[in-house]
Amino acid sequence: MTTPQTLPQKITKSYVNKLSTPETGQAFVRDSELKGFAVRVTSAGAKSFILEKRIDGKVKRLTLGRYPELTVEQARKKAHKLLGHIAIGRNPVAERKQESLQGTTLKQAFDDFVKTRKNLKERTLYDYRRVMSIIFTDWQDKPMININKDMVSKRHNKIGSERGEAYANLSMRFLRALFNFAIAQYEDGNGKSILHENPVVRLTQTRAWYRVDRRQTVIKPHELKPWFQAIMNLKNDPLSQNRETIRDYLLLVIFTGLRREEAASMTWDNVDLQSKTLKATDTKNHLDHTLPLSDFLYDLLQQRKNNATNEYVFQRASGTGYVSEQRKQIAKVIKESGISFTIHDLRRTFLTVAESLDISAYAVKRLANHKMSNDVTAGYIVADVERLRQPMQKITDYILKCAGYKPSATVTDFPIKNLQGNT
Repeated sequence: MTTPQTLPQKITKSYVNKLSTPETGQAFVRDSELKGFAVRVTSAGAKSFILEKRIDGKVKRLTLGRYPELTVEQARKKAHKLLGHIAIGRNPVAERKQESLQGTTLKQAFDDFVKTRKNLKERTLYDYRRVMSIIFTDWQDKPMININKDMVSKRHNKIGSERGEAYANLSMRFLRALFNFAIAQYEDGNGKSILHENPVVRLTQTRAWYRVDRRQTVIKPHELKPWFQAIMNLKNDPLSQNRETIRDYLLLVIFTGLRREEAASMTWDNVDLQSKTLKATDTKNHLDHTLPLSDFLYDLLQQRKNNATNEYVFQRASGTGYVSEQRKQIAKVIKESGISFTIHDLRRTFLTVAESLDISAYAVKRLANHKMSNDVTAGYIVADVERLRQPMQKITDYILKCAGYKPSATVTDFPIKNLQGNT
């Protein structure tokens, strides 16, 4: 066997066949007749032909193909052809990369998007995957360069008529974010994006976005009593899995104003029953959010702690993880009470009650965990959790009163027979 040498040699079939493998790494034999043409041998025994040439001021190494799938003669002709392209100013490296990236499908871009955006919240990721699997299932294997403005416009109209205008806008905002990611992520060898424009821009150019007013729905004071009655009946439904857990979860949201995932994913490590506080750590604005517990919430969490099966406050019936699906139980409450609501409506109800009780605007912002970076005055105010305890209790007492309970009631007062007017 011939040991790969550093001095140029005439590369022939017989010479390549005799080349031995290096012990480690790789070795190169450069051709004595065609400058830049060479054969590479790896420690695994693989042999391939390469071309080395200065392109745009930098030496680039192009792989021509593996031996023996590519013969010496074929490799030499390929090298000659590429050298001709380079001589007239073309960049084979950039062209090859662009050709490869032009086949990037929507699904491949989404997978790369998820890998890159490491801090996506679980709920956000869940929503994105649903949009991919339901709305864009027939586009997943399409190269992104083949998705044009007309396709986007037609799909937007189709979603709007079949699934609602708000969902159509949501789906297209997701697609817009995915294309913006791809425009920044996939560049050819010259640093130019393979995608020249985001096709979702058509909706802006033609003003085709649906006008969807922000939801302003809340549970009104007179609706709280039937709502509470239906919530309480969850624990009496033998067919409702996690019924008491979902009941307590919904109660926590309406008495704290926490967002859906902040409440659902709360762990016992972030509940301090001794100091009567709870803390949401994975919040929308990435700031830890500590709230005092009203008497009612303290009692509720104390009882849950006594029956805890894992690290989550609202654990699944299986004993692992936390509850992530509440649609069946919510539908049951809506049907029984006649009060239509979403989980975010409970947050709006909490904040609406807070404002109606003349709690200071700064305290309401702290309770909601809204940033106050643009408020100069707020920057001078230190909001200790204890300063929120009285407003928190005031909100709880008002909601309980509307629901038919005495102020400062505890969860042990919850049986239906204790509701005023239902003795």
